[in-house]
Amino acid sequence: MAATAAAADAALARDPAEAGPWLRAWRRLRRRRGAMLGLVVVLLFVVLAVFAPWIAPQDPIATSWGAIRKAPSAEHWLGTDEIGRDVLSRVIWGTRASLLAGMASVSISLLLGVPIGLLAGFLGGAVDGLISRITDAFLACPFLILAIAMAAFLGPSLTNAMIAIGVSATPIFVRLTRAQVINVQVEDYVEAARAVGNPPWRIALRHILPNVLAPLIVQATLAIAAAVIAEASLSFLGLGQQPPAPSWGSMLNVAKNYVDNAPWMAIWPGLSIFLLVLSFNLLGDGLRDALDPRQR
Repeated sequence: MAATAAAADAALARDPAEAGPWLRAWRRLRRRRGAMLGLVVVLLFVVLAVFAPWIAPQDPIATSWGAIRKAPSAEHWLGTDEIGRDVLSRVIWGTRASLLAGMASVSISLLLGVPIGLLAGFLGGAVDGLISRITDAFLACPFLILAIAMAAFLGPSLTNAMIAIGVSATPIFVRLTRAQVINVQVEDYVEAARAVGNPPWRIALRHILPNVLAPLIVQATLAIAAAVIAEASLSFLGLGQQPPAPSWGSMLNVAKNYVDNAPWMAIWPGLSIFLLVLSFNLLGDGLRDALDPRQR
């Protein structure tokens, strides 16, 4: 792995034009301190989520009636909640729900939105008109309101919350994909592919789709941040992760009743949401600049 990275850096040092577009993008991304800081924090949260059973000091759902709303101490670093559960353990395990909701819901949006947008932009005409009008109708409703309504219809659970968030964010990817396809399909290499007799499906999948991935990656990164907030909002309203399973949103819902005498119950899950969302936004901004073909 280290040898591969060293070889890539050596190629970039010799002649940046010889390196592939993704290597050049990585080099530009590394120059942006905010993006790299965001990437490090995101990776830290991923490690917490993956290794939560080994990192969490205590059982996140184990209660202790002798340690109700205890302030941070050597035994409970971030204090305890209203029924004596360790806040640090619940915050660590809550990382799983937030990251899972963010990544799974954005994956749903990509799987639905990209093919529909590709179809609309490539075919045009009546198909494009119909898809665009339906997309505009969905976009007329605020994203979070639509997600709440759909989650309430499907029922309270983390899985239904992910489906609601993913479907609600799909119109954004439909519109973005359509716009990028319309811009790309008039390029010379697409016209050349048509001229040599490539079938339409091959042109769409081999020549157009790979060249619209960069803005989709950027939008997906920013959409994960929005999905994390949406999941926390749904859990706060009782429509997401269900108790006693830990979730940052449900922790804030309980903590609002004890802000005066146990502020640590609200500070740590709120700070976790803030850091994760900020990190994804910093990473998304850095990717937007790094993947811009006009950058030198």
